[in-house]
Amino acid sequence: MISKNKPENFMPKFEVVSCFVEYKNEILLLLRQDHKPQPNTYGVPAGKIDPGENALQAIQREGKEETQIDLEGAIHFDKLFVRYPEYDFTYHIFHKKFDIQPTVIINPNEHKQYIRETPKQALDMDLIQDLDECIKVFYKIN
Repeated sequence: MISKNKPENFMPKFEVVSCFVEYKNEILLLLRQDHKPQPNTYGVPAGKIDPGENALQAIQREGKEETQIDLEGAIHFDKLFVRYPEYDFTYHIFHKKFDIQPTVIINPNEHKQYIRETPKQALDMDLIQDLDECIKVFYKIN
């Protein structure tokens, strides 16, 4: 379950950051490696916030680690609350729109490949859990 409002008895185990990296109305999607949780699904640059980091520092680090893209200037869109049967976590959504197509260099330990799709096209893909809801919220798709 994903919610804009903090659920009752919400006990986050960690915080996650993600970023919609956009160029010409398409977003960057990364295919997760076989050894990662939810393998062979598409996600966006994302990861856990490390101790001592804030959300912006974390998404900038994750962008570099996963794609070599500089996400300096990414805008914090929203904080959502995620409840899975096993644990709760806080999810920060960032957005970075590029005027010039950024070069993507995939970290092969993290992902197999990348593609760019419109948000609407992305909804028809095999996405990591709840990414479809985040796309709908950010891009106002019903």
